[in-house]
Amino acid sequence: MTEQATDPIRGVAAIEAALATMPLTPGVYRMLDARGDALYVGKARALKKRVASYTQPARLPERLRLMVSQTAAMEIVTTHTEAEALLLEANLIKRLKPRFNIILRDDKSYPWLLLTEDHPFPQIAKHRGARVRRGSYYGPFASAWAVNQTVTAMQRVFLLRSCADTVFANRSRPCLLFQIRRCSAPCVGRIDEAAYGELVAQAKAFLSGKGASVQRALAEEMEQAAEALEFERAAAIRDRIRGLTHVQGSGVVNPESIEDADVIAAWQGAGQTCVQVFFIRGGRNNGNRAFFPAHTRAEETPEVLAAFIAQFYDDKPPPKLVLVNHELPERALIAEALSLKAQTFGARRHVELAHPKRGEKLAVVQHAETNAREALERKLAESAGQAKLLAATAELFGLPAPPERIEVYDNSHIMGASPYGVMIVAGPEGFLKSAYRKFSIRGPIAPGDDFAMMREVLTRRFGRALRENAEADAPTTPGSGWGWPDLVLIDGGAGQLSAVRSVLADLGAHDVRVVAIAKGPDRDAGREWFHTEGREPFQLPARDPVLYFLQRLRDEAHRFAITTHRAGRSKALVSSELDDVPGIGPARKRALLNHFGSARGVKAAGLADLEAAPGISKAMARLVYAHFHPGARVEGVSG
Repeated sequence: MTEQATDPIRGVAAIEAALATMPLTPGVYRMLDARGDALYVGKARALKKRVASYTQPARLPERLRLMVSQTAAMEIVTTHTEAEALLLEANLIKRLKPRFNIILRDDKSYPWLLLTEDHPFPQIAKHRGARVRRGSYYGPFASAWAVNQTVTAMQRVFLLRSCADTVFANRSRPCLLFQIRRCSAPCVGRIDEAAYGELVAQAKAFLSGKGASVQRALAEEMEQAAEALEFERAAAIRDRIRGLTHVQGSGVVNPESIEDADVIAAWQGAGQTCVQVFFIRGGRNNGNRAFFPAHTRAEETPEVLAAFIAQFYDDKPPPKLVLVNHELPERALIAEALSLKAQTFGARRHVELAHPKRGEKLAVVQHAETNAREALERKLAESAGQAKLLAATAELFGLPAPPERIEVYDNSHIMGASPYGVMIVAGPEGFLKSAYRKFSIRGPIAPGDDFAMMREVLTRRFGRALRENAEADAPTTPGSGWGWPDLVLIDGGAGQLSAVRSVLADLGAHDVRVVAIAKGPDRDAGREWFHTEGREPFQLPARDPVLYFLQRLRDEAHRFAITTHRAGRSKALVSSELDDVPGIGPARKRALLNHFGSARGVKAAGLADLEAAPGISKAMARLVYAHFHPGARVEGVSG
């Protein structure tokens, strides 16, 4: 293996070698270490001029001098414009996570609100993932809670159905939502298609920011009902108006002068940055979320905020207005790049990036900034408390330093069925959920043999880490998915401890401290016994903070094991004969089940019925029919 470069002169030589053939066009450059991993990703208007600045390490800050010293090679990608280079840079940073870049740690998808358009009576629903279903999408929302609140409000105001099409097709009487006035019950004919279409049109107008006109129309309809002495109908419309008024409540949280915008504010302290993002759509606040980008202490707030914005919109459409609390470097370039990104999502619009100085927009930005400051203060306080607990844990178990990575293992099964093992990870920042791992037990293992399950999990986990470390010739970082643990916790007593030590010894992992936590008499929390090598089993005082900390770690592992097992068991329960049909994946299976109601319905369907199913091609329909009718001759299917 090539030795990693640590000499600035060698790093400069590698950069100069790349400069010999580097063009003066816009593009993105990657600095690579000796293993080929990305150290840094940057963009430039003129690649050769920008990269040439790295050949004079004495003029660079310490962080970049270290980066240059580790550079063994460079790669470039040219683009047509600098804005395209900025978009590509953001994409590569999110994907490669280079250690010298500012990195947005955001691996979650955002929920949207969907009004379907493939049914005579459209459904309102929460949606995540690819937009494969025909309909109107509204969002994004900051959380599932925020979109659920909006769905509930839309049901109350516009009486739209939220049930799945299969449920809709099989109802014979109204459900509870009709009784509590949250649905108009189109499933049983309580409203015709034309009247329901008016409700859908009102809902779309409201979601598009035209709530005032919808409210005026409802007020006129209520007055007409009252004049016609239809008092019950007038009262129902009155309740809808009240719900609409409540949803449209204005203020800093729901600004009147802002229709569609994202409000992004950063606050920096103690070398860390919190970025708060508020989603405003149609004049409504769709919730907010806090982010903590990874960066060095030398990075200033505007630079962190600019890098955050570029990466944040890598996989989502930007609104027409983005409000920020700092004047950003290259603000015009970022706005141009966001406009290009909007076009990739089919929205041909100019995106404005603004730093407001007065009025309601300034108030909204200041509100987001306050939230960012408070979230950062909470995180720093939690980190300080976490640091004390980790130091006390190190003292308790004789570790040389506070642990950077604690791994906790647990198993879950029911009489040996759907067995899973799990690993959770905790460190100075709390639980590292991106490092959690699930292990579907492969066996062969006797039902209920927890020792064998733990042996398989640890063999797979540490065997892989040892192989990766050998290939990389260096330990992985504490927060990575397969980093080396400072402390391993397992649920059990002396027997489990001995079994785990045996597995680790066989693998050659002798430097891992293992602690087994045995439940006390009657499995009472607070009376646990701790088993570790070279020490007699012991208990901690009932109110010891370290005891609470270790209990929380064990309980989190137990929770993750239970949810993993339940998910695996549910997946096994919903498996059907369709899983055995060649070419039938999750999407086609869902389409067939939604159309025919069950696997039995698919099996009994004729070829013409299968060909008429949405999302099923004629060729796929022939394959499905031939699978369930092996004796029948089907044109176009061989064998």
